[in-house]
Amino acid sequence: MKKEFRTIWWDKGSVVIIDQRLIPYRIKYIKIRSYKEMANAIKKMAIRGAPAIGVAAAMGMALAVVNMKSNNKEMLINRLEKAGEIIRSTRPTAVNLFWAVDRIMKIARESPSGEKLKINVLNEALRMAEEDIEINKKIGEIGSRLIEDGDKILTHCNAGALATVGHGTALGVIKTAYSQGKRIIVYASETRPRLQGAKLTTWELIRENIPVKLITDNMSAFLMQKKEISKVIVGADRILAKTGHVINKIGTLSHAITAKYYGIPFIVAAPSSSIDLNHNPDEVVIEERDVDEVLYIDGVRIAPRGVEVVNPAFDITPPELVSYIVTEKGVFKPEELRRLVE
Repeated sequence: MKKEFRTIWWDKGSVVIIDQRLIPYRIKYIKIRSYKEMANAIKKMAIRGAPAIGVAAAMGMALAVVNMKSNNKEMLINRLEKAGEIIRSTRPTAVNLFWAVDRIMKIARESPSGEKLKINVLNEALRMAEEDIEINKKIGEIGSRLIEDGDKILTHCNAGALATVGHGTALGVIKTAYSQGKRIIVYASETRPRLQGAKLTTWELIRENIPVKLITDNMSAFLMQKKEISKVIVGADRILAKTGHVINKIGTLSHAITAKYYGIPFIVAAPSSSIDLNHNPDEVVIEERDVDEVLYIDGVRIAPRGVEVVNPAFDITPPELVSYIVTEKGVFKPEELRRLVE
C-alpha cells in the first residue's frame, strides 16, 4: 500500500516539514524546534499553502508551550499570545493562519490548568492535522462529481498535497476524479513569480502518474480559445462569505476573466476554514512580497538594474466569475455563502 504523503508532522517535541523551496530539485526535511523557527519557515515559504500554514501555525503554537518547564497557566497563556502575534504577522492574506491561532487560543483559555493546557494545545494541533487530511479527501470526493471523463483542466499555483497536510484541495479533486477512472489532462500554469505551478504542481501530478502539461501563465487564453481547456479548478487562500469574492494566488483573476468569456466553468476548491465570515474585499490585506522574487529566478537576475517592481502575492476574483465553490460541506454558488453569516 502506498504511504500517505505528508508535508508536516509532529516528532518528539519538534515539528518536521518538507522544505518546499527546494522542490523539484531535491527533498529536504527541516526540523522546527520553536515557534520563532516556525514563523520564519512560514514567512520564508519553506511551508506554504493556506491549509498547510494553518496547521503549521497550530503546531508552532504548541511548540511555544509544550517544552516549557512552568505549568503556570497565566504564564503559558502569555507565551501563547506572544507566539500568536508573531505567527499572525508572517503572512497577512491566508485566513487559515488566523483561524488556527484563534482555535488554539480558545482551547488554551478553556483548559482548567497549565498542565492540561499543554496537553490540550498539542492534541488540538495534532487533531487539526488529521482533520485536514480527511477534509481534503471529502473535498476531492465532492468536487470530483463536477469533473467529467475527458476533461482538460487548467489549474493555477499549487493546491495539492504540498499546500495542505496531504492530498490537496484543487489537486485533490483532480486526483480523486482520476482515481475513479476519468481520463483527465491537466494544464498547470507556471505561476510567476515563484513558479509553484511549474515546480510543485507538475512534480505532484507526475508522482501520481496524472497526465500534465506545463504552460506559461499567458498561454491559457489561447488554449481556451482553441477549446483545449474545458474546466478551471483552483484553490483559495480566503473566500469572503459576505460577498463571494475569492482571494487566491496572483494570476487567478486573469484565468477567471478569460474562462468567463469562453463559457468555461471556473471552480474553487477549499476547506471551510478558508472562508472568512467577517470581511469585505476592501478590508483584505494583500501581501506584497520581496521584489527579488520578480527580478530573479533561482538566483539568476532576469531584469535590468534600476527597474521598479510591483509584487502582490494574491488577487481578488469577484463572485460573478466563479461557477462553484467546493468545500467539505458541499458545492456552493458564491452567493450561497452569505447564508453562513446571516
